[in-house]
Amino acid sequence: MPFSASDLAAVWLTLKLATLTTALLLLAGTPLAWWLARTGSCWKGAVSAVVALPLVLPPTVLGFYLLVAMGPGGPLGKLTQAAGLGTLPFTFPGLVVASCLYSLPFVVQPLQNAFTAIPERLLEAAATLRAAPLDAFFHVVVPLARPGFLTAAVLGFAHTLGEFGVVLMIGGNIPEKTRVISVQIYDHVEALEYAQAHWLAGGMLLFSFLVLLALYTLNPMTRRQT
Repeated sequence: MPFSASDLAAVWLTLKLATLTTALLLLAGTPLAWWLARTGSCWKGAVSAVVALPLVLPPTVLGFYLLVAMGPGGPLGKLTQAAGLGTLPFTFPGLVVASCLYSLPFVVQPLQNAFTAIPERLLEAAATLRAAPLDAFFHVVVPLARPGFLTAAVLGFAHTLGEFGVVLMIGGNIPEKTRVISVQIYDHVEALEYAQAHWLAGGMLLFSFLVLLALYTLNPMTRRQT
């Protein structure tokens, strides 16, 4: 069998992490992207910069500061301990928090672009028909922005699958708890187990290609751009 029990555990943990992270980012990222697309606030530039920070920041830098913030002496660590949750580093919830922050721009930016492309006149027409803002959002904005939601979900999921530096800093290397596929591949390479590393790395390569192929084939927005 090409995959060991520890390999399969890492695959399952990674899929669970990517699915949960994507769902949380879609829930939290949608209102943030809508605000960025519609606001004229002077804070828009600063918020946009914070959202995009993981694109240029080394993962180990982000992971280090998250480790400090979520540790026993950090502000998040004190908050979680006061709530009776303990500390988040080296736990699966800690991986989820770190993954959400690291993959944030891959979800928010496609949504923001999709919202920005919606003509203002459509929202004005909905308002003249006495549609409440929430009704207009779900019945006008969401259908028109569906390609953006698809792109955001695919990119957020795929980016979380490939994380290494952040998850290693926050989660460490605990089998069946925090050891994801990228860390498992690294362990195989360190142990000179290249055959096992090939199976996992090849599977990741094939999966990533198929996901992106589906995105560029099925998403009408990307078809028009190409």
